[in-house]
Amino acid sequence: MDRLSLTPPCPRAVVQLVETELGRRVRATDSIPAGLDVRLFYRVHLEGVTPPHSLVARVDPNPGPDSDLEPIRALLEAGRVPVPARYASAPGIELLEDLGSESLEDLAHRVAPERLQSLYAEACGLVPRIQAIPPPSPNGWDAALVAQKAEKWLDWALPVVLGRPARKAERALVESAFAFIAQSMRTAPRRLAHRDFKAANLLWAPSAQDGSRRLTLIDLQGAFAAPPEYDLVCLLRDSQVPLSEEAIESHLRQARPALPDPPSADDFRRRFDLITVARVAKDIAHYLHAASARGDRRYLPFVSTGLAHLHGASQRAAERDPELAPWAELLAELPQPIPGSDRDAEAQ
Repeated sequence: MDRLSLTPPCPRAVVQLVETELGRRVRATDSIPAGLDVRLFYRVHLEGVTPPHSLVARVDPNPGPDSDLEPIRALLEAGRVPVPARYASAPGIELLEDLGSESLEDLAHRVAPERLQSLYAEACGLVPRIQAIPPPSPNGWDAALVAQKAEKWLDWALPVVLGRPARKAERALVESAFAFIAQSMRTAPRRLAHRDFKAANLLWAPSAQDGSRRLTLIDLQGAFAAPPEYDLVCLLRDSQVPLSEEAIESHLRQARPALPDPPSADDFRRRFDLITVARVAKDIAHYLHAASARGDRRYLPFVSTGLAHLHGASQRAAERDPELAPWAELLAELPQPIPGSDRDAEAQ
């Protein structure tokens, strides 16, 4: 087992919070594998026959402003977006409804194509419901955030890919491309976005009302204001779940007119590709950095899918906007396969 997949024992503070706030005794706790985030997760099993029989403890070892899921969880809940119930909280700890562990990502690997199309249609249907809720803050996807994604590509991805630090001319090229993306988004409307609306963060969970299953959002703390295409990029250009281009096109055709104040088809497709470039480049950088800096190789198998998304979006974007042609050419010149990516991981 990868040493980085091990989770420390459940903190005593979690047990104390359950006993104090819920008046319940804890029977056992299990660790839940986490992603690249620093947060830790535990399934807490409760004694007695009264529901809930279990809950999930979300623990932030470095509590800060983003540790608390409120008010965004309550805001989404009030807007009839399916999210986990909240039982109690303390600094750095959230006690949440146990939605199980079956995600859309899990389902994508074992259901029939027709069923997967239906599930993704359900997921896409959540996006306009989220966007119907006014963002609590105008802050969100802006030029500074796009510049951070460029820096991660330059500092975390290119040195691994090229076997050397990015040269001055390469840095200028990448920074110019991402600055163009940010400038192109200045006039885009800002809507509430989950921010990491990917299949792993959509759980196939039973409804508390009638027990029927539905996709329910987790990992809510990053929600922010973003262009209307942002969450759709996260879902449909998810490096961890490859979808056919035909399926992606079908979902995009259905999703655009359902959005509040639907954008024109041209604006929608242009922004979708530009956001894909920035988002997927950042994802690949995180995967490679986790492997090279922390020895966490779990995400290397997703690099090839991410690169396919990145190449395709960059080529389409360069055809629309010649300013991005140098960026697309730089990508085309990168060695294949990426050193240290999925093929190397399989060889070990």
